[in-house]
Amino acid sequence: MKSKSVRTDSSTGWRPAPSGPRRRTPGLRRAELATLAQVSVEYLTRLEQGRDTRPSPEILAALANALRLDGDGRSHLRRLASVEHSQQLCEGRHPTASRTVRPEVRALLDALRDRPACLLNRLGDVLAWNEPFDRVARPLGLLDGDRPNLVWFVFADERARDHVPDWAELADQQVAELHRRRQGDPDTDAFAERLAATVGTAFASRWQRRPVAVQASGVRRLRHPEVGPLRLAYETLELADDGQRLLVHLPADAACAEALDRLLGRRPGALRSAAG
Repeated sequence: MKSKSVRTDSSTGWRPAPSGPRRRTPGLRRAELATLAQVSVEYLTRLEQGRDTRPSPEILAALANALRLDGDGRSHLRRLASVEHSQQLCEGRHPTASRTVRPEVRALLDALRDRPACLLNRLGDVLAWNEPFDRVARPLGLLDGDRPNLVWFVFADERARDHVPDWAELADQQVAELHRRRQGDPDTDAFAERLAATVGTAFASRWQRRPVAVQASGVRRLRHPEVGPLRLAYETLELADDGQRLLVHLPADAACAEALDRLLGRRPGALRSAAG
């Protein structure tokens, strides 16, 4: 009997899993993943159980290829592998999350007269915002209190679930963003502990699960109490050095542009949508 050849993708080193009985659950079995990544089942078991915390870049690449991870997945895998390293190699305390708003950033916010925009630090504190953002966010409840925080609002304020149809997606995104910016920062861990103690499983399960995707741009749907449904396109602009980011919104369609014109007290047609 002739032996069957095994097809190999030369660009990734991927090989199909050995044929066998139908799996009872979806996904790769441990032995299949070990075969595709060309590592031993014993070594893969040690990785899964946390008994080996220093996989080489080559091993990580092999696992990523075997799992066919996209860019976000590969970045997530590298972060998971570096958690122990960062804790061991980190010396001293990270600087606290910056709450200082540079004058240049305030001027930039003011210049965005037609676009709701705000400034966030790595904990999700809303440090500064312009008038259009105030008109959009204040009726939602986001700007209540002396130190508004986007992550805290999403999880701890019941109004967030009412105003955001895609709440679960937004919640995953906020947790993924916290993890991405954490990098061993004790302030982030303390913030996460306080939020988990306040809201329980809704946050704690996500914090433990570590959602992968962080979208720097996209479209967010809102149910606004004053002008009804909104579809806002957003862009995230990273600022240098201080871990802060500028979140800028614009209408994603003509209906949203008209609604924002009403909300901002502008003549119809003053605000063009992202779709033109």
